[in-house]
Amino acid sequence: MSTNKKSIIIICCIFLVVALLFTVMVLTSRIQFNDESTVGNTAGNLNNGGLFCESEEQVFFSNAYDNNTLYCMNPDETKIRKIGSNTVASINAGGEYIYYYMESGTNGTGLGFMNRTAGIYRSDRKGKHTVCLDRTFAVTMQLCGNYLYYQDLDTKSGASLSKIKIDKSDKTTVADYIINPVSYVNGSIYFNGTQDDHSLYTLNTRSDNITKVWQSDIWNPIYQDGYIYYMDVANNYRLCRYSLSGDVVEMLTNDRVDFFNVYDYYIYYQTSSSTNPALKRMYIDGTNNETVIEGVYENINITSQYVYFNLFNEPVPVYKTSTFGGTYVTTFDAARDAAMENIR
Repeated sequence: MSTNKKSIIIICCIFLVVALLFTVMVLTSRIQFNDESTVGNTAGNLNNGGLFCESEEQVFFSNAYDNNTLYCMNPDETKIRKIGSNTVASINAGGEYIYYYMESGTNGTGLGFMNRTAGIYRSDRKGKHTVCLDRTFAVTMQLCGNYLYYQDLDTKSGASLSKIKIDKSDKTTVADYIINPVSYVNGSIYFNGTQDDHSLYTLNTRSDNITKVWQSDIWNPIYQDGYIYYMDVANNYRLCRYSLSGDVVEMLTNDRVDFFNVYDYYIYYQTSSSTNPALKRMYIDGTNNETVIEGVYENINITSQYVYFNLFNEPVPVYKTSTFGGTYVTTFDAARDAAMENIR
């Protein structure tokens, strides 16, 4: 074979290899978009920090025993594994990806380091191929179809509601004031006003138009099955629900409430009391009210099998109880043990 023919064959082989590598790179970097009905996490979890998120037989969680870094497990707490190395909150999952607010890296300290790393990130479901979507300070966020809506606390432009597409395109300021976007269903975000009143509003995610739904005085509304569950600001923050179809209010408890979460047919909530504070639960109609554990707790996150929470201002130990079973409370030892294995 002549030298020229050998050179041509080598060049052709190199070209084919480069073309193949380019094709693989394009295919692996292509974003898989979601159905418009996709919701990243439950509103109740996100109102409680978004520290747990269940999606497609997996639970992604912020492990308090390991600097709140990202872990993954089965809903029954088996196969726990660490999939990130940064402090995360507001965890969302949908389709091929997980999304979260990263507060800081584990290998840096100080405000300057925070300014460089804090932001909204996207990873695949194994915690790999991480991309920063927006480098900003965010309080909470919700995946609504193919957009992330988030409270944007930019140090230059101030507080606002922003959105960004999951492929990092089309960042838009939706409102120049704070809106809690976590209660999303069927193209609408339900939220309480923060400007002139605390009435119930909706934001249409197709047009970003805002409409007042109900003149009221509420906080942290959560939509479920035609009802809005909320804290009644005008009446000592008791829990109530409002029927959107019937225009009827039902009082669920007279207890003053600090935090609550709605999951299926249960409401878990923390009472605010100087004498008998407790974490309680009841059915969504207010019946069968019972104490889970006495004391002051926060970060009430719920999965299909467990409710997780911790003492106020004490991240560990993390406590848990069965979501639908008895109210026997234990500690989340599997997360502690997994953290110890990774720290060694």
